Amino acid sequence: MTGLKDNYMVHLRCATCGSDDHFESNKDKSYVKCTMCNREYLGGIEELKDLNGEAIEEVKEQIAKDAKSYIQKELLKAFKGNKYIKIK
Repeated sequence: MTGLKDNYMVHLRCATCGSDDHFESNKDKSYVKCTMCNREYLGGIEELKDLNGEAIEEVKEQIAKDAKSYIQKELLKAFKGNKYIKIK
């Protein structure tokens, strides 16, 4: 990895049918509807985010893992050849 990724994607899924690309919403996303199974999320995008908490947590864990790896590599590069500082 040459650097940390600029963005990470989470595909929100319908809690009823599992579809991740059949949503329609109003402009401010305070109302979302799955067009596959016709489930309505009256809480809007926030309700959909709450129901997809596990997927969001997985992406957060991936970001943390990538950040840790990137920082370790950068520290190793920065202190390469220094005999007084050792990074494990």
